[in-house]
Amino acid sequence: MKDFKLEIAENISSQVQEMTLEEIISLIEVPPNKEMGDYAFPCFKLAKVYRKSPNIIAQEISSKLQNTESIESINVLGGYINFFVNKKQLAQTVIKEILDKKDQYGSSNIGQGKKVIVEFSSPNIAKPFHIGHIRSTVIGNSLEKIYKFLGYETISINHLGDYGTQFGKLIVAFKKWGSEEEVKKEPIPTLLKLYIKFHEEAEKDPSLEDEGREWFKKLEEKDEEATRLWQWFRDVSLEEFNRVYDMLNIKFDSYAGESFYSDKMDRVIEIMKEKNILKESKGALIVDLEDYKMPPALIKKSDGSTLYITRDITAALYRKEHYDFYKNIYVVASQQNLHFQQWFKVIELMGFDWAKDCIHVPFGLVSLEEGTIATRKGRVVFLEDVLNKAIQTTKDIIKEKNPNLENIDEVAKQVGIGAVVFQELSNNRIKDYTFSWERTLNFDGETGPYVQYTHVRTCSLLRKANEQVTEDIDFDLLTDDDAINVITILSGFNKAVVDAMRKNEPHIVARYVVDLSQAFNKFYHDNAIIVEDENIRKARLALVKATKQTIKNALSLLGIAAPERM
Repeated sequence: MKDFKLEIAENISSQVQEMTLEEIISLIEVPPNKEMGDYAFPCFKLAKVYRKSPNIIAQEISSKLQNTESIESINVLGGYINFFVNKKQLAQTVIKEILDKKDQYGSSNIGQGKKVIVEFSSPNIAKPFHIGHIRSTVIGNSLEKIYKFLGYETISINHLGDYGTQFGKLIVAFKKWGSEEEVKKEPIPTLLKLYIKFHEEAEKDPSLEDEGREWFKKLEEKDEEATRLWQWFRDVSLEEFNRVYDMLNIKFDSYAGESFYSDKMDRVIEIMKEKNILKESKGALIVDLEDYKMPPALIKKSDGSTLYITRDITAALYRKEHYDFYKNIYVVASQQNLHFQQWFKVIELMGFDWAKDCIHVPFGLVSLEEGTIATRKGRVVFLEDVLNKAIQTTKDIIKEKNPNLENIDEVAKQVGIGAVVFQELSNNRIKDYTFSWERTLNFDGETGPYVQYTHVRTCSLLRKANEQVTEDIDFDLLTDDDAINVITILSGFNKAVVDAMRKNEPHIVARYVVDLSQAFNKFYHDNAIIVEDENIRKARLALVKATKQTIKNALSLLGIAAPERM
């Protein structure tokens, strides 16, 4: 695609030797008001160099700039040089590229030859897959798609919480109060009840906690009964989880959880000893991080059992050796900020310079209207229930508004799940929020169903026209304000995707596709598409098809389907 910004930067660079081309590109911005221009170059940084006011500098530079085919006009306003692009060229460049590239429009190869690991979702086995897990799951899924779209080789890892003292507790609870039949009948609800009962009983009888620790120690030592029960709990949990992943159309390259690293930790502890960073403290092994204003990292308990941090360090080392990653991304709640800071520092102290390539992508917490999610107290909302309720609500709406729709079940699933996922991704990930059924199932406003309906509208127009859409059109007919507004947004899709990747923020893509949908709906409202004039009709249909393709591509990066009928 013709890069108007680069052409402008090269034009300015020919007159401004005091800045590199890259510096000039970084300063060029899009004015807040279209009447001020399509691009603007601020001259304030040159004031010290030229010892003149920015306004005078802007006047002098603009008077020397060469006219090009790509730029219609240049003017100066308050220290800014403003550029108006050739609208016909813009329309031609953007629409041709979209119609040529189709599903690959917006993609690039900037990540070619680089591997990126995205660890996300990572629920604890034998516990509910609840609404609190949705953020890691959908943010991570979207990031993996964004990186892949930009040419990176991606590896998606579901680092299951399938190890630790809680499994010793669960084994104790099952042996005391459980039944194999009940677990087989309703695996997660039954295991959850047992887990809750353990903590209720442990408050009355603290010795149960010791029993739980003993059974986890047995599990670490590969005791036959402990291993058999643990494996069973893991298998039935994965069956439950995979139902939800299937609903969300999410697949993982690896389910290597904490247990996978249980026999790989001794070597890591030996490396720490060789680097002389381990200290003994009350029988336990720690890495002192006081110099870095952090509490000590507890690597091994006094009873010899390991912790999350030991397994995370081991996992990172395994991944570097196994995948040789460019980035190793962890999509985990902001509650764990200190945990990640600690073990990233430990890896650095072990002498591994790739510690800087391990990236924690934090997100805000989900709470319920009745308080924070608490598995031990049974205060949870199952994610599968949320998705099923969204699907049913959507189905009821479709039956009322479009009862003859074919594939109603499939569309209800696409739109209902799309509504839930889009709500998660449409805000900055770091914000905390309270889960509300009403908000989740509200399809009005800047929502997933609004964007999906805009895609349906483009499909409907193309079906109604029933003619081949080509690039052989009069692009002068797409230079009015409404059309150019849509085209300008279309041209910015790759930038939105790259920004989302660099900031690890899928909401940038979500915001983009809402803006595109709003601009297109205004264009549609104010301009008849299927008109008698063949040239106008063909030009506008090309814009409709370009918009359809870009909405589909954007939704795909968010992990949301783009139905053709609703």
